[in-house]
Amino acid sequence: MSVLRRLIIALALLGVIGAVAAWFLSAPRPLDAATLAGVPAGDVSRGERVFNAGGCSSCHARPGSPDEARLELAGGLELNTPFGVFVAPNISSHPQDGIGGWSFADLASAMKRGVSPDGSHYYPAFPYTSYARMDLADIADLHAYMQTLPAVAGAAPAHRLGFPFNIRRAMGLWKLLFLSEQPVAVIASATDQVARGRYLVEGPGHCGECHTPRNPIGGADKGRWLGGAPAAEGSGKVPNISPAHDFAAWSEADIANLLESGFTPEFDSVGGQMALVVKNMARLPAEDRAAIAAYLKAIPPVE
Repeated sequence: MSVLRRLIIALALLGVIGAVAAWFLSAPRPLDAATLAGVPAGDVSRGERVFNAGGCSSCHARPGSPDEARLELAGGLELNTPFGVFVAPNISSHPQDGIGGWSFADLASAMKRGVSPDGSHYYPAFPYTSYARMDLADIADLHAYMQTLPAVAGAAPAHRLGFPFNIRRAMGLWKLLFLSEQPVAVIASATDQVARGRYLVEGPGHCGECHTPRNPIGGADKGRWLGGAPAAEGSGKVPNISPAHDFAAWSEADIANLLESGFTPEFDSVGGQMALVVKNMARLPAEDRAAIAAYLKAIPPVE
């Protein structure tokens, strides 16, 4: 056997081994029964608080719908990204077109692992890289609350993605790099208030998904945490909300007031998707907005 032929065979074997390894490593991994065991039954009133902290209606209510329809989670919002157009799905309680047929285990695996009930990967336009840090009890409460919301018929349009981004299986390898339950910001001697703020911002609030820049393959650049990024709607820029530049002069009270009223210390008002976020944050208890403000003043500045 010639040296060239041996080399070709060796390369082919390495290719097969590599393909098998990639297939194994990219497999969807939902939460197992042991992890879910012992989680208390969800509470609807607590679930409403989680729903507002997560801003679910900001992405999943029909675009342009009036405020009284914010709980009709029909989806349809388009996110224009370098990888294609992602469309927020229907997550109403409709049993076929929404998630009304989902169990708590289904929702928990979707939010913490990015895995659908049928065992396929979700794209991280669904911010499971943040939700991975959530407590399972909060997800149980959210599940209980969302089952009480209106059932809306009609599935949202599909994502519009080109090759190779339409290969969902590849998301399994992406998750190995970027999906983690560990906190992002390292804060020495964090108070209980700051710790609560970190949980809200890094977990259900998923603030980093919009306010943190991304690397070329879509992973959050945690070295520039909350340092500002291009807007996911396709135009404009999401501001730097680390304690740097103009934001450094804001007090905790200024931040908490913006999250309730939508007004900056200069009496400008927020717009775009942030206006919808404020509508959700305004429904939280004042101590949650204060905790978010304390956290944002405690993290390292991104210049």
